[in-house]
Amino acid sequence: MKRRTFLGSIAAAGVGTAVAPGLIAPATAQAATWKKRVTGADLDTNSRWQVAGTDLGIPYVLENGSIGYLFGDTFNTPWPEQANNDWRSPVMLRSAVHPGAAGGIVFDSAAKVAGNGRAPEIMRNGHNGIGIDGLWEVTVIPNDGISFPETGRQLVSYMSIENWNSAGPNGPQWKSRYAGLAYSDNGNDFVRTNLKWFNSGDNLDPFQMWTMQRDGDYVYVFSVRSGRQDGPMMLRRVPWEQLFTPAAYEGWGWNGSNWGWGRPCSPILNGRFGEPSVRRLEDGTWAMAYLNCATGNIVTRTAAGPDQAWTNEKVQVTFAQEPALYGGFIHPWSTKAANGLHLMVSKWTRDPAGHSTAYHVSQYAGSL
Repeated sequence: MKRRTFLGSIAAAGVGTAVAPGLIAPATAQAATWKKRVTGADLDTNSRWQVAGTDLGIPYVLENGSIGYLFGDTFNTPWPEQANNDWRSPVMLRSAVHPGAAGGIVFDSAAKVAGNGRAPEIMRNGHNGIGIDGLWEVTVIPNDGISFPETGRQLVSYMSIENWNSAGPNGPQWKSRYAGLAYSDNGNDFVRTNLKWFNSGDNLDPFQMWTMQRDGDYVYVFSVRSGRQDGPMMLRRVPWEQLFTPAAYEGWGWNGSNWGWGRPCSPILNGRFGEPSVRRLEDGTWAMAYLNCATGNIVTRTAAGPDQAWTNEKVQVTFAQEPALYGGFIHPWSTKAANGLHLMVSKWTRDPAGHSTAYHVSQYAGSL
């Protein structure tokens, strides 16, 4: 089973059994609505930057206040298995257009490109070869981005993928070798640091897929296992100036009586999570989105703070709306207003013979 294919039979129960007190069972809700498709061979992402088939589209605020969108495995063909597909990852497109505008997101530039032209990958990728430090990898997949206006630096969290078909309790799972950080001081060229949060041999390390959000002096890091498998969601924080200092990361943990920082991490949620996305909205609300791999739906939760209790799940995009969906990345300019939530949603569909019929990213609007 490949990383983006449909995630097995749909279970009746929801993901996200709470460990933190105050959480209640998931509930259904009005689903978000499709607004537009933002990538594809028939769109200007291809004619301008040769971004035709691609996925993810993780939005984060750049140091200049506009938005960067991180895409994973990217091709100049509509889907991956076509010949001469110019495989790249990660790729970044950018936009200053508000997602709530009538026309939705419109990209205006690509990283490492002056005007129009082929958008290259923004960091080194081994592509079924040697990545960094002599380690073999299939590809490099972005997890999230963050920027720091004080320094002009941008950071991208990523996974070095070991394989897409590792054995697991729920069938074949994709497996990362490690989670890493890359940085850029010019907004274009990202350098992969030698920092590595290695996965365990059994693919159960819960610190592989990171989403990052700054609040004041700290960056809060939410993480889950690779492979969209059952497991915990963990929370750590680190002073924003010490992201490259592993010893500075402190866990949010339960000691049997209360929660506190500076402890070994305890699960804040349990379930079968896809890629998590967490953003602090302008009004101070914390919003979380992820693919509930047990139900096949993209859901959201909210909280008053990163270390506060999260609400029950709210269904935003269903597998019936978008077959073979995944992702569900929150645009940082989202709000709590009606239809103020903006999500980037991937799909990769295949016909019975296994040939791709769709591989692209769409924008959805919903309400938290």
